[in-house]
Amino acid sequence: MSAQRAILLTGGSGQVGSCLRDIAPENWEIVAPSHAELDIADADQVAAVMASRPFAAVINPAAYTAVDRAETDIVACWRVNALGPAVLADAAARTGIPIVHLSTDYVFDGAKVSAYLEDDPVAPLGVYGASKEGGEQAVRTGNPRHVILRTAWVVSPHGSNFIKTMLRLGADRPLLRVVADQHGCPTSAIDIAHAVATIAQRLVEDADAPVGTYHFVNAGEASWFDLAKATFAVAAARGAKTPAVEPITTADYPTPARRPANSRLSTQKLQDDYGIVPRPWLTAVTELVETLQPISVDRAVETQ
Repeated sequence: MSAQRAILLTGGSGQVGSCLRDIAPENWEIVAPSHAELDIADADQVAAVMASRPFAAVINPAAYTAVDRAETDIVACWRVNALGPAVLADAAARTGIPIVHLSTDYVFDGAKVSAYLEDDPVAPLGVYGASKEGGEQAVRTGNPRHVILRTAWVVSPHGSNFIKTMLRLGADRPLLRVVADQHGCPTSAIDIAHAVATIAQRLVEDADAPVGTYHFVNAGEASWFDLAKATFAVAAARGAKTPAVEPITTADYPTPARRPANSRLSTQKLQDDYGIVPRPWLTAVTELVETLQPISVDRAVETQ
């Protein structure tokens, strides 16, 4: 087995961070301080942690993700999403190690009719997207050995996400109305974690590993309405009580922050440079719903 490597992981209790801790390579020592233990926007705190042992890489999924609240909580959002990555990228560069930074489809305005490429112009619609774009720029300028990995529509067994919300609401309501005119790529945090681990491992082992901005999402596309229907189809097959789902428009469900109508991201560059080929979103979502939705007693009897 190769030598143990210390990896500094921020946001270790979030969706991607939790999954990364679950699937980390055996030769990694994951150091994942909580927010109370490490403020990533505090240069002195980050320097102290970096000096505590020889790290091989920094992985930063930490983010302010309350998209609607960000519209009025501007300073806090920018502090976490832009200043934090700047501090981490600089600290990693000073110790000569790479950084993998997670970003978002929200850096785009969603006006493109096809999937976004990494070099398409960014045009965030709100504070959250703007702050994440600021974080990208901070990482690009702060550390030449970086990979910025944009993703979208993240779901997992951890934290709060669309699928868990649908299952919770669907258990009590006969009808759910779900937006059908926003399209993206539902993406498993477990799959993101595997991609991040592959990228980080290569950056650590190969000084000439590709760097820059990449996209990772599960293959295919869907609307939120499509995702809800797929979620409940799997749950119903396991004997769960499920609601009717009615499609609505974005205008029918106004929110403080505008969402991109098109969040589809092309993953071809990542496939070419790192050999990472995403599996279909429906496969990933089916696996997740089966994890979250136990087979009911009635259904278990039926299938025996």
